[in-house]
Formats: sequence, structure tokens, C-alpha cells
Amino acid sequence: MSLNRPIRVLVAKVGLDGHDRGAKVIAAFLRDAGMEVIYTGLRQTPEMVVNAALQEDVDVIGISILSGAHNTVFPKIITMMKEKGLNDVLLTGGGIIPDKDAQALRALGVGELFPPGTDTSTIVNYITQYVSEHRNF
Repeated sequence: MSLNRPIRVLVAKVGLDGHDRGAKVIAAFLRDAGMEVIYTGLRQTPEMVVNAALQEDVDVIGISILSGAHNTVFPKIITMMKEKGLNDVLLTGGGIIPDKDAQALRALGVGELFPPGTDTSTIVNYITQYVSEHRNF
């Protein structure tokens, strides 16, 4: 795959979840893989995440969530993304998300959700393949 610019990824922590080590580790691995990463920091709202994604013209939004609020956060973000026309932007993420919940979220349009311990190359490959198939640059 040959892209004209680096893949742009927004990594965010939504809500009151204050554990951001995993998000920072993933952000570093994505940077090492040649992607441009914007990390929004802690305590973001879905509105803040989607607005940052628009402003930064990202290809991917990655949400790190350990708080158990995934069934609230991801549907809010995907709805706002559709309202703002971000139809070809990948919404993915990781954290503590039961398989049943992950399946329901995927049915809403959320991409793959990665549990702790996922090999980082799996995440990099997934993002790279998605962007090459869905984004045009």
C-alpha cells in the first residue's frame, strides 16, 4: 500500500476513566509504525473527540476505555460521526469490553475492539488495511 501521507489517528480517553497508560503505549506504537498520532488526553467527552477528529482531519479515532462505559460512549461517538459526515473514518478502540458488547457495537458501525494484551502489530495492520480500503488520499 502506498499512501501520500501518514495515516492520522486520534487517540482519546472518554469520561472519568483516569487510566491512560494503555492509550499512551498504543499511541507510541502507532507513531513507531509511521502514523501521525494526536492524543487528546484524559476526560474527553464524545463531543470533544468528534470535534477534534474534524479539526485534525483524522482517518481513525481510537478510544481507550476501561471504565465500563463502552455501551454509552461508542454509540454516542458513532452517532455524532455520522451527523458530521465522518462516514469513512474508522472508530476503533480497546479496553475491557466483553465479547457480547463488542459484537453489538460492531453492529452499530464500530470497528474492531482490542482487549488488553493484543499484539500491537495486529492493531497496526488492522488500521493500515482499513485506511487503505476506505480512505482516499
